Amino acid sequence: MEIRKLEVFCKVVELKSFTRAAQAVFLTQPTVTSHIRNLEHELNQKLLDRLGHEVEPTPVGRVLYKYADRILKMQMEAVEAVEQYSGNLIGRIMIGSGTIPGTYILPKMIGSFNRNHPAIKTTLTINSSRIIADKVLQRELELGVIGARWKENSLHWISIFTDKLVLTVHSKHPWAQQKQEISLKDIITQPFIFREPGSGTRKVIAQFLESKGYKETDLHEVAEIGSTVAVKELVKSGAGISIIPERALVDDIKSGRLVAVHVEGLKLQRPFYLIQRKNRELSPVAGTFKEYLLTQAAKVKKI
Repeated sequence: MEIRKLEVFCKVVELKSFTRAAQAVFLTQPTVTSHIRNLEHELNQKLLDRLGHEVEPTPVGRVLYKYADRILKMQMEAVEAVEQYSGNLIGRIMIGSGTIPGTYILPKMIGSFNRNHPAIKTTLTINSSRIIADKVLQRELELGVIGARWKENSLHWISIFTDKLVLTVHSKHPWAQQKQEISLKDIITQPFIFREPGSGTRKVIAQFLESKGYKETDLHEVAEIGSTVAVKELVKSGAGISIIPERALVDDIKSGRLVAVHVEGLKLQRPFYLIQRKNRELSPVAGTFKEYLLTQAAKVKKI
């Protein structure tokens, strides 16, 4: 099997289209179709099904895709390793992140890193902590930065950054001008906006409630949102209150649109973890980026 044919096959599977795949690999659509037919003839298997306007892999096509993806990544790693041996760093970093580090921490660091290593490209995937961890385990991502930790023996966890979670209300909420601390019993009476299950923020909140003898279900849930930005917008609208990472609130608190309220006994200082799959050697560019992140984290802790 030729590497080029595997590359074309993978792109068709990923984009679910011969036309889009042809554009992505800079070939004509008939050439892409020819590559797929030759691959099917070589393996004596049907690899793709056309379902309406989309293309889906057959069961054997899914098996081939898994191995083809690994082969292409190994090819890339080999090129990177040879370039590194020659004193150059080129390639692409595949990193995943939870919402907060992916929105408020990593973009600046990626920008700074890329200025020093312009030949390195970065793909940043933002999703819930659980999904990012799964993608690292499945080798879709080399590194992840997430805001929760659980028992997963196949992952290596390093605490690198920290963040504070605060109770947040809109500017006209009765608590906005209150100087006294709010009790947890008071929070339970208020409409509360949750992040989605699997998010690091929600996991930390659940652990805090449990430590105080409460459960998530004791809160008066009015919404469950898969984005910190959307949670903030709902709080601004007066739909409810929420516990939100402080990094996400800086501009809104300065402008007076949102107010951070002190809660009795609420001291949620959570770490962000750098994760990678155990027993998997990082590509040269990912290894260099990991060292960069650890260096930046050490500088932050000294401040």
